[in-house]
Amino acid sequence: MKKIAFVFPGQGAQYVGMGKELCEYSQKAAQIFDEATEALGFDMRKMLFESDEETLKITENTQPAILAASVACAQPLLEAGIVPDFVGGLSLGEYAAHVISGSMEFRDAIRLVRKRGKYMQEAVPVGKGAMAAIMGLSREDIFEVCEEAGKTGIAEPVNFNCPGQIVVAGEVDAVKRAMELASGKGAKRAILLNVSAPFHSSMLKPAGEKLAVELGNVSVKEMKIPVVTNVTGDFIKSEADIKDLLIRQVSSPVLWEDCVRTLIANGTETFIEIGPGKTLCGFVRKTDKGVTTYNVEDKSSLDAVISALKG
Repeated sequence: MKKIAFVFPGQGAQYVGMGKELCEYSQKAAQIFDEATEALGFDMRKMLFESDEETLKITENTQPAILAASVACAQPLLEAGIVPDFVGGLSLGEYAAHVISGSMEFRDAIRLVRKRGKYMQEAVPVGKGAMAAIMGLSREDIFEVCEEAGKTGIAEPVNFNCPGQIVVAGEVDAVKRAMELASGKGAKRAILLNVSAPFHSSMLKPAGEKLAVELGNVSVKEMKIPVVTNVTGDFIKSEADIKDLLIRQVSSPVLWEDCVRTLIANGTETFIEIGPGKTLCGFVRKTDKGVTTYNVEDKSSLDAVISALKG
């Protein structure tokens, strides 16, 4: 039996208007935006559909906005009887995975990610941290580069997106040094990313500590669908591990390539990226060209998936 994984994007995928078509098409999708508005105390539709890119780029807005859009976009798929065998998400996207799995209530998740965004931004003063995407080097090369760059400050591999694409984060000078060293090792490209903090680096540990307090007020339930986690690149073994993994995730590398390989090893042949953009589809295809990828973010992409899978 061919297995399906729903995967959910992380920060950076946002755009004004995401989820609007499916909100108008599906009553259950619309209800997700209503729940978000009630949980956060401001109009989620207005922020998603009528604001601007600058407003959506503020981390404490970005995270709940993407979560709401992603969970909303999943509703018409579920209504059509397309239910995943597995779920996962890139960084922030892991919260959407937990909601679809049943392990976390949407209202709890959206309140958590609003705080998560705030804590992550507060952890490192603007201008102190940086992130850079390195293309065309192996993991071993990147570890060597970071070890050498680490002599000038913090430089750590933080996103293992797919073969040949790894993101480094840390202190500005050390990250720039890592870029120079990577180029010297033969990297195809080394690009400084337009982000406001060195996400998933050890510099974000204070954010994880604050998030731990918030998670203490949240109930975790049984996972009805297995969830792969960024921290280990494997399935979460027990509900008892969920909170600890979400705390560690803030300042731990995102092992997305490992998550994809775990899903494929367990029979996943179809990946459906749900929410804004197609970034994860690209990462999945670069990891294994033999699998099928779709994305669902509007009515036409939804129709294409339903047609392909339900025939």
